[in-house]
Parts: sequence; structure tokens; C-alpha cells
Amino acid sequence: MSIQSDLSELVEANIISSETATRIEGFYASKSTSGSRLMSVFAILGALLIGLGIILILAHNWDDLSRSTKTIFAFLPLLIGQALMAFALFRKNDSTAWREGSGVFLFLAIGSSMSLVSQIYNIPGNLSSLLITWGILAIPIIYLLRSSVTSLLYIIAISVYANELAYWAWPHGKPYMYLVMMALLLPFYGRLWMQAPKGNFTVFHHWFVAISLAVSFGTMTSGSGNGELMMVAYMSLFGLFLALGHDSILKLGSTFKNGYRMVGTLGTVGMLLAFSFDEFWESIRNRTFDSYHAFSSFEGIAAVALTLLTLYLLYRQWDKTGQEVRPIQLAFAAFIIIFTLGIITPIASFLVNLLVMALGIFNVIEGNKKDHLGILNSGLVFITALITCRFFDSDLSFIIRGLLFVAVGVGFFLANYLILKKRKQHEA
Repeated sequence: MSIQSDLSELVEANIISSETATRIEGFYASKSTSGSRLMSVFAILGALLIGLGIILILAHNWDDLSRSTKTIFAFLPLLIGQALMAFALFRKNDSTAWREGSGVFLFLAIGSSMSLVSQIYNIPGNLSSLLITWGILAIPIIYLLRSSVTSLLYIIAISVYANELAYWAWPHGKPYMYLVMMALLLPFYGRLWMQAPKGNFTVFHHWFVAISLAVSFGTMTSGSGNGELMMVAYMSLFGLFLALGHDSILKLGSTFKNGYRMVGTLGTVGMLLAFSFDEFWESIRNRTFDSYHAFSSFEGIAAVALTLLTLYLLYRQWDKTGQEVRPIQLAFAAFIIIFTLGIITPIASFLVNLLVMALGIFNVIEGNKKDHLGILNSGLVFITALITCRFFDSDLSFIIRGLLFVAVGVGFFLANYLILKKRKQHEA
């Protein structure tokens, strides 16, 4: 007999109430869900290990095989992967474990088959062409199997493609296909976000998409003579991440579940610290800008588009939802003003230092006011990082530099001690 029929009999016999029966049914349902999640994890790990094991076995004995045998082995994982995918689609479509496991196996099989066939028949090519073809062939797997892990592997593949083509390969190219490939993933990502906004796979996608865009955005630099505008575009990109991460409508969560907020914060502060050195601004002042083509280049278009989009999201956050806009969310706008001044005046580095110090002090005050150790310590970290940068960039004596670090260390201790003491007093 099923648990539902047993509970119905107990309710009819007045042994338990209907509310108790509902709670018991919910308890067993949660156990079933956690079991399926664990099964999915094992299926994914199993597919990865099997795929890697097959590759290792073939690699060890590869030189002893004939060309025809090598060809058979090259296509065999692909055929097995397609058979598993068909079985998962038509017989186990409701099983997350089968869909994820078969998707991961087939994804790896595609890459191994292409690599092996290329090696067997000496087909010319490079890593970037392999990765982009691999990504194109993986798109149907993501949508047919609704495989989130395959989607994450796909993001890694196209990110490596963008960086390989723009930075590591010679001659360098512009990976505009990266934008197309990322756009092809958006419907799946959006549906996953709407169906399970707080699910683990959704959280992983937030992190992977944010990191992928952060590391790949710079590969689009056109080399038109306005490369410095990419710094403005990057600051606006991180401002966009912060706007998304703080938007209550999107329900991204907080701390480590909120990839956009974390990447946006680290990116904003990291870039401001890099711009706090005067050498950067000296190079800008010594450059001749192609102002005529500034806003027709990729850098200029990206800077304007991202700035306007971020400003719109901040306005909606403030006007429509009544949310407070935090100072770090406005850092990108302050940087645009500083960047404009930095082209003609040497005051820019001083203003950037002032901005980072202000962000740190604000977080310390807010953390103390809200009794939040995370916010408070983040402010102290900002200040410590700024002092560390100035340690390598100033004419101060080592004694004064040492005293500054001692002062910050004492500040860390006192701030955390006072908040913990305040908490104990409230609990008492």
C-alpha cells in the first residue's frame, strides 16, 4: 500500500488529523526529492568518470591500433552517447539523473570524436575552431535533454574559445561568435531561472554566466585606437551585474548564491584599485583619442549601451520597487566622470583613491548600523586593499606603512569585537 492510502485510512479513522497527514506527506516528498538530487549527482559524476576513463584507455593503446580500428573507436563513444540520449528522451524523460548523465556523456563524446577523427586523418584546425564546432553541436543536447550540467560545460567551452582566439592563438581574432553562442543559450537559461529561481543549477548558471562575461568581454576589443573606452564599458558591465544582483524582483538571493552581486562587487573594486595607480592615467593623458570614431567602435557602443541599461535598472529599482540603491552600485557612474576628467587632468588617481576609501567607510558604517559582520568586514577589506596598493606606490617610510597596517588590523579587531559585544548585550 502507498503512503497516501495509508494516510487516508488514518485520517478517516480519526487517528491523525488532515493537517498531520499533509505534513507527513510533505516530509516523504522532500525525502524523495533529496534522493533524486543525490541520484542526479551520482549520474553526472558517473558519466564524467566513464567518459574520461574511455579516453584514457584509448590514449594508452592508441599507437598500437590500425587506422580503421581507430576510426571505429573514435565514433563508438558518440554512438553510445546518442543511444543513451534516445533512451533518456523516450523512456526516462522524467528522470533528471538520466537526462543529465546522458547529456554529459554525449557532450564529452562529441569533443573526443572530433579530436580523434582530426588526429587520425590529419585534418588541419585549431583549438578555437574545435571548441566553437563542439558548442554548436552541443546546443541540441541542452534543449532536448534540458541538461543544466551540459549547459554549464557549454559555457566553459565557449569562454575558452573566446579567450583562445583573442589572446592565446596567433594571429589573434575577434570571437564575435561567442556573443552568438551565448545568445543561443539565453532561452534555456531564462526558462531555468523562471522555473527554479533558487535551484542549485540556477545558482551555478548565475556564477558561470557572470564569470564568463567578465573574462570574455575584453576579447571584443576592436583595436580602433579607443581601447581605453573598454575600461568604461567594463565598469558599466560590473555595474549591470550589481544592479541585477540587488534587484529584489529577480530574487537572486544574497552572499555566495548571488553570482552577479559577488562578481560585480569584486570586479568593481578590483578595477578601481587598478585605476588608483597614476601610471594608468598618465598613459591615457599621453594617448591621442580618435574622437571621430569613438562611439562607432565596439568599445564606445558597448560603453554607452551598458551604461544606459544599468542606469535604467537602477531607476527601476529605486522608483518602482522603492529599494535602496547602494553606493557601490553607483561607482560605475562616478568612474565615468573620473575617466572624463582623467583625460585632461592629473587629479583622476586621487579621485579613484577617494572613491575606494568612501566605499570602504560606507560599508563599515552600514555594517555597524545593521549589525552585519559581512558588510563591515568587506568595508575593512576595501580599505586594506587600498592601503596595500599605496604601499607599493608611495614615498612613505616603511615605519609609516607598517603603522598603517597595524591601524587597519586594530580596526578589524575592534569593529568585530564591538559588534559581537553588542549582540551579546541584546541576547542578554
